[in-house]
Amino acid sequence: MKAFLKFDYNQLTKKVLEDKLSNFGYKYSIIGFGEIEFLETIPENTIEVLRDELALYGITIIENQKSVLVQKIKDVIHEMVYAEEVPNVKVSAYLVDKLNHSYSYLANLFSDLTFTSIENYVIIQKIEFAKQLIVNDKLTLTEIAFRLNYSSVSHLSTQFKNTTGITPSSFQRIITKRREKNI
Repeated sequence: MKAFLKFDYNQLTKKVLEDKLSNFGYKYSIIGFGEIEFLETIPENTIEVLRDELALYGITIIENQKSVLVQKIKDVIHEMVYAEEVPNVKVSAYLVDKLNHSYSYLANLFSDLTFTSIENYVIIQKIEFAKQLIVNDKLTLTEIAFRLNYSSVSHLSTQFKNTTGITPSSFQRIITKRREKNI
């Protein structure tokens, strides 16, 4: 038997952090997604143990300021793409507003460190979310395009095919066949 799961990455990550950090007994505050402030001095060996435990969940402690900013860019993009109601603003304006840096600075830094553009990263995140919506929510492509702030189903379909190599309709058929096979 297969079970299809739907989960909130932000909530899941926050819960893992809370569970792991509470085991150490140090006072901390979760400032925002991907940002924690320790309210007391933590010994370096404890930080190393915490780093190893978090790594088991794919969570990395970042210390380089440029890498921190790139992670914040990714976090803001995730926040925007996965929001219940996607803000109807350009990604560039949203990032500038959230991170208080010029878009050209953010775009150059992002591409220098990740070897891809912010625009490409946004497309990849939107397509990944579209795949989740197709698998989990059984929404129509029109509803998914609207949910992800695409101008049309055609625009979604073009980006979906350019990213995955297949159309969203083909992806839906594959998922349907897999479900029928496993019943």
